[in-house]
Amino acid sequence: MAYTTINDPSAYFQTLLYAGNASQTALTNTGNSNLQPDFIWIQNRTSSSHYNALQDVNRGIDKILSTQVASAEVDTSEQVKSVQSDGFTVGDNSDSQNYVNLNSNNYCAWQWKMNGSASTNNDGSIASSVNASTTAGQSIITWTGTGSNGTIGHGLGVAPMMFWIKRRDTGSTNWRVYNRMLGGATKFLEMNGSGGEQTSSTIFNSAHPTSSVINLGTSGDTNGNGGTYVCHAFAPVKGYSKMGMYMGNDSSDGSRVFTGFKPAFLLIKCSSHTEPWFIVDSVRSPRNQTEAALRPDATAAENGSSGYSINLLSDGFKCVDGAGNANGAGKAYIYLAFAEHPYVAGNDIIALAR
Repeated sequence: MAYTTINDPSAYFQTLLYAGNASQTALTNTGNSNLQPDFIWIQNRTSSSHYNALQDVNRGIDKILSTQVASAEVDTSEQVKSVQSDGFTVGDNSDSQNYVNLNSNNYCAWQWKMNGSASTNNDGSIASSVNASTTAGQSIITWTGTGSNGTIGHGLGVAPMMFWIKRRDTGSTNWRVYNRMLGGATKFLEMNGSGGEQTSSTIFNSAHPTSSVINLGTSGDTNGNGGTYVCHAFAPVKGYSKMGMYMGNDSSDGSRVFTGFKPAFLLIKCSSHTEPWFIVDSVRSPRNQTEAALRPDATAAENGSSGYSINLLSDGFKCVDGAGNANGAGKAYIYLAFAEHPYVAGNDIIALAR
């Protein structure tokens, strides 16, 4: 049996770096495969005063949510304007929203390919609109809340191991993050904050997701009556993606985590203590050790100093300093990783990461 059905991860995930110029610009990906993105996460690498931008085709590519804040969705006209067969187009920033194309600012765009278009899903008690790739284990879900315990279909065919939910129509609700490795179905993290895991029975109705549905409680963060919501959900796919947990040891010879591939993208959060969320990737840091961290929970420019030191290996990653951000003694960390290249390809032959 083949180790992975995805021999070229760039068909489903790519990172693109670009320089802002305040002019409408079509940006083209550089991976082995063409990728028309369904979900784009753009982070400013230069400025410490501008929010990031999460945009997807389910909600409309001109609608922005930012993980650093609880703010409602923002309608834009000159940020990301469209997606194309191998990239996307940014506008001229004449709407002064300042998310994705400020002149002389550098940006990082992480992009995921789902199924290209959304369809109605009635697997749950609440109808949802779903754009899912069962091959890549990634899904975009939108729905309108009911205020009562319920479920939404996710379209993955297997239970997602990690997802985040944000209410779109109000700025009074936080980003709620599920990870199967947390302490139970009542546990969650907050992406617009640095705290450790929290507990509530009303976020996910004290139940883990199944192969067909995500459980929702009565909280306004996930299922308020009449509220509009979005969820980005991920299930592990051998050789392409992995979600998990590791323990820190406060050492330069730190924790080594096997993923089955060299990570192209790595999101890490300490779940047991207050520590920042951060993301490293193999495009901004093609050589070890990587310290070019971007923060989903703060309006911070790219960090180029110690404290986020990770070696991206052909079969996983290794923490190489003792900072609490990624490797504090006795601290638990959750992670989400996507592949640059699988360690073992579909023909079962070792394919060392390039």
